[in-house]
Amino acid sequence: MRLILVRHALPHRSSSEPGAVADPALTELGLHQAGRVAEALTREAVDAIYVSPQLRARQTAEPLVRASGLEPTVAPGLAEFDAADRHYVPVHEMVEQDPAAWERLRAGYLPDYVDVEAFGDRVQRTFADIVAAHQGRSTVACFAHAGTINIWLARLLGIARPLAFPLEYTSITRVGVSRDGRHAVRTVNEIGHVLDLLDPRTPVPTT
Repeated sequence: MRLILVRHALPHRSSSEPGAVADPALTELGLHQAGRVAEALTREAVDAIYVSPQLRARQTAEPLVRASGLEPTVAPGLAEFDAADRHYVPVHEMVEQDPAAWERLRAGYLPDYVDVEAFGDRVQRTFADIVAAHQGRSTVACFAHAGTINIWLARLLGIARPLAFPLEYTSITRVGVSRDGRHAVRTVNEIGHVLDLLDPRTPVPTT
């Protein structure tokens, strides 16, 4: 089978009230990015769609859901490590807003409050369940997050750092799974479909 892993599109910065969690929607530019990734994937005969429960991932999947007519499956295990946080700051804003957090992420490490092993175990179990549900020649698209995708890649490739790869918004990463269960990382961070929309300062297209 083939797994297509898609990082969500550009979301808004978000803060929530005490006791609630930040769950930002996509920006207008992010919605255009989501449309682009759908255009790229409609040519690939996707058989199933899985989404993180977080809004930015679900909205990124919506154009492909509409185009394919497939009903997405919400997989809680695809949620990002920050799913319970009250604040969400897009990575490009961290450089000024929280430079210490930015440097830690840039070095390839999750925030120090994250239980890395537990996060990795949860993500690995989720992908194992998805693989078990789709044998043979199935193609499955999973809309998730940079941390979620990275920590699984780290386990597949034996990389110690949980955030080894910089993944752009709506980037595509491909993992093949053979009939005997072997996993092969085919590509990481494909961005050709969205290259002109990656800069957050990009004017929103009018068409």
